[in-house]
Amino acid sequence: MKHICMIAHRGYSSKFLMNTEQAFVEAAKHGSGGAETDVRRTKDGVYVLSHDAEARFADGTELLVAEATFAELTAKPLKNDKTDDDVYLCTFRRYLEVMRDNDMVCFVELKGPFTDAQVGEVFAMVAEVYDLKKCILQSFDFDNLLRARAQFPELPLMLTYGTGESHYERCFDYGFSLDIDYAIVTEEIIRQFHDRGLEVAVWTVNTPEAFERFKQMDVDYIESDVYGGFDL
Repeated sequence: MKHICMIAHRGYSSKFLMNTEQAFVEAAKHGSGGAETDVRRTKDGVYVLSHDAEARFADGTELLVAEATFAELTAKPLKNDKTDDDVYLCTFRRYLEVMRDNDMVCFVELKGPFTDAQVGEVFAMVAEVYDLKKCILQSFDFDNLLRARAQFPELPLMLTYGTGESHYERCFDYGFSLDIDYAIVTEEIIRQFHDRGLEVAVWTVNTPEAFERFKQMDVDYIESDVYGGFDL
């Protein structure tokens, strides 16, 4: 059985508030080989981490990330239903620093379509702070992958693929790997990618039954809110 890299989905998010510095630091302590995150751009051009379009705060208020400044978004702690700590919106730069300091793989999902310039800014930061070869761009938006390929040909790329999506075979024309919902992946899909020298990641594997299943399958990455390091 080959080595499988465990990826902490939005950090160690079963125990700590997702996409926060605390969740990424704790993922490293938990033994994860990497961590996945979601990148958005603030009104004043700062790249921050948020799965949802809105940032939700401890005082019950919300702000749309794209329509608020970084100062506004970090003026108060986020709503935190995981721990008693005050935690704040995390920048993409700080995420990269944590990943670098712990030699972890970065799974980066751009939320929504990004312009050529924005893709350039995000991955120029990766090259500055860490290492493009330790980062994998994932996106449901095929155009985001094409924009990144044009500017950063050495950057690994994955199409994110879930129920209701179609035509994963288009990855083969561009050499894109696959980030696929664990509920729909098959051994045949895995074989098709591996036969072309491409990788397969599965998300989000949180039950013991699913975890044991994918430990036995020839996947390259398992994304999980729960599981960290293990010896394969």
